[in-house]
Amino acid sequence: MKKNFIILFKFIILFNFFIFPTKSDPMFELGKNIFLNKAVCSACHVLADAGSNGQIGPNLNEIRPDKNRILNAVKNGIGVMPMYEGELTPEEIEAVVHYVFTSANN
Repeated sequence: MKKNFIILFKFIILFNFFIFPTKSDPMFELGKNIFLNKAVCSACHVLADAGSNGQIGPNLNEIRPDKNRILNAVKNGIGVMPMYEGELTPEEIEAVVHYVFTSANN
């Protein structure tokens, strides 16, 4: 009986995985697009999810910055990193902060 339950449980999990795809996160996708294409953060930063290997800025997977640190850096710049306030809309800034935080801290 226990073996049948386990088989049924695995079937339900697999069925849900293939029939009901995971919901996308539009903010995550927008942030990834900004990271890769608009602000081109990928040129300077390492971030595994983005497949980037820049060597100028810090490795975001290693430092795992919190949202406030990312927001401050994006808005105001830091070191050789330019400020993006005025270059990106507030929504784009929020999206790239969400993307970097989520990607670096998972």
